[in-house]
Amino acid sequence: MTQVEPAEALRQIAFQLERGGAPTYRVRAFRNAAAVLDGLAPGELDRRIAAGTLEALKGIGATTAEVITQAAAGQQPAYLARLLAEQPPAAERTGLRTALRGDCHTHSDWSDGGSPPREMAEAARALGHDWVALTDHSPRLTVANGLSAERLIDQLKLIDQLNTELAPFRILTGIEVDILDDGSLDQREDLLDRLDVVVASVHSKLRMPAGPMTKRMVAAVRNPHVDVLGHCTGRLLGGGRGRRPESAFDPEAVFGACQAEGVAVEINCRPERRDPPTRLLRMAAAAGCVFAIDTDAHAPGQLDWLGNGTTRAEEAGLTADRIINASSADELIARRSRA
Repeated sequence: MTQVEPAEALRQIAFQLERGGAPTYRVRAFRNAAAVLDGLAPGELDRRIAAGTLEALKGIGATTAEVITQAAAGQQPAYLARLLAEQPPAAERTGLRTALRGDCHTHSDWSDGGSPPREMAEAARALGHDWVALTDHSPRLTVANGLSAERLIDQLKLIDQLNTELAPFRILTGIEVDILDDGSLDQREDLLDRLDVVVASVHSKLRMPAGPMTKRMVAAVRNPHVDVLGHCTGRLLGGGRGRRPESAFDPEAVFGACQAEGVAVEINCRPERRDPPTRLLRMAAAAGCVFAIDTDAHAPGQLDWLGNGTTRAEEAGLTADRIINASSADELIARRSRA
């Protein structure tokens, strides 16, 4: 086994927990402990290991101290070894998965994600992505700490800085904007116009009758700022957030609008979503829609969920030319000029 530095071992544990769908709070201890190590003065880690005082550091507990000590001794930490044995191996990248160059839908700790934008970007880069779109929530979704106009402007400044530091990897500016009851979008139009990727999703009144819901979704799809229709049915299949049935709408009308406007239908890769359901995915494919295969990641390890969507896309007969995140960043942004 290649020796892993202690901070990297902690991050690998966090990544594997996230990849397995563990709640964000479970992995925070490992990412926080890695950040503590990053801030130590040269030589301090070795001195503390020798003195047995690791746990005197705020953010280091018994479990993380054991991981650090084992990694510093050149061993594979037992905690990491157990996780690797329990997790299914990463899916081999074949077919459509090899064509994907980025991810159009991710979240950071600026809204309801668990990690800062840099950490999300670095994880995406490590997975082989060329780019990743940061699409934190819009202001109406207060439970997810949605971004006010002022906070979104601040985030755009941060992304400019990060892109300078991470080049040639690129963070695309974006938002997951709420589709309001009348189909309008939950952010200022001038700010939406500045973004690289706008994912529009329904997060409220999911049990609205089919007629009004169809009008609501079609109105959003027809908004020239929208690039992707997110998790169209809003269903949940279980897990920590429980179960939720599909929203009712006229799929022919909604997917017809997506096809006409060039808006991508999202194939959401989250295990508890798998949205759209297979019958609707096939209907959207038959309607000639384009698609975005998105992780909707809220933590770095979840960025490795793209294979969940590529498998479903291939089963529906989709090829890379109909997947917008098989494009380069520049090609994706150029789509926004559609008339």
